[in-house]
Amino acid sequence: MKQSFYSSGKLLITGEYFILDGAKGLAVPTSCGQDLIVIPKSDEVLSWKSFSNTGETWLEVEFDLPRLRLISATYEASEEGANDTLAESLRDILLAVRDLNPAFLINSKGLEVHTNLTFPRDWGLGTSSTLIANIAAWANVDPYELLNKTFGGSGYDIACATAKGPVVFKLNQGNAEVSDVKFDPPFKDALFFVYLNEKQNSREGIQRYKELRGELADEINQINSLTEQFLTCTDLDEFEMLIEAHEALVSEVIQLAPVKEKLFADYYGAVKSLGAWGGDFVLVTGDHNTKAYFEQKGYPTILKYTDLIL
Repeated sequence: MKQSFYSSGKLLITGEYFILDGAKGLAVPTSCGQDLIVIPKSDEVLSWKSFSNTGETWLEVEFDLPRLRLISATYEASEEGANDTLAESLRDILLAVRDLNPAFLINSKGLEVHTNLTFPRDWGLGTSSTLIANIAAWANVDPYELLNKTFGGSGYDIACATAKGPVVFKLNQGNAEVSDVKFDPPFKDALFFVYLNEKQNSREGIQRYKELRGELADEINQINSLTEQFLTCTDLDEFEMLIEAHEALVSEVIQLAPVKEKLFADYYGAVKSLGAWGGDFVLVTGDHNTKAYFEQKGYPTILKYTDLIL
């Protein structure tokens, strides 16, 4: 019997690195994501094909069953890390699932699995987190436990994978606390997401944060306060001030210049990094001139808030 699973992508509006230390972060699921389709077949092989948003195959792997021994792998050669490690990483995930559910794929005669992204892989919207969430649903295991056994991270992206709308995410002694919230600012038509033309390595950003952070009690309290103010703000000018305050606070801790200062100092609106600083998307405030400004700067991917957020 064919099975199908779907998870949404993610963006972290507030909190950045601080959610690793218990700060509240406002996170939003995206209208695009990834599905996983499981189709039974007769031979004792697990055939895995991963497709991009344009329908191209970027990973094709075969494992024998039930051992999950890697038989063969092909991959998109232009992709960073495009070698057998992609297939081996997938095998590691499946074996981690088996640690959580020892019966997983033990009695399966044969399966063909397809994953299909509905956003470009380099956008940083959660290729890995949507995969983890989908596999966890398929195998009936806790997605947060699976994340901890594989990629690691706070888990806010896992929360977004199944969320129906914005959430506030918080780690409490390592356990995820997720609260559904209302975040529907009256000025949402003045909010845009701009892709910075490169995918940020979150692990590098987290490592820098861990090396530079000190005692963070005050900063976490400030982040929590800013997150609450983001949720209740109804005025665009005030929202821009909140963005500037959030950027300044993170900048001080990780000792990096805010993205507006670095790339868009002459822009008339506010610019906020999302998640790990240095790549992926930024949130900007603007108007009908915003698209032309960023295109002229060499950043042609500008999405309306209302088009990207679930």
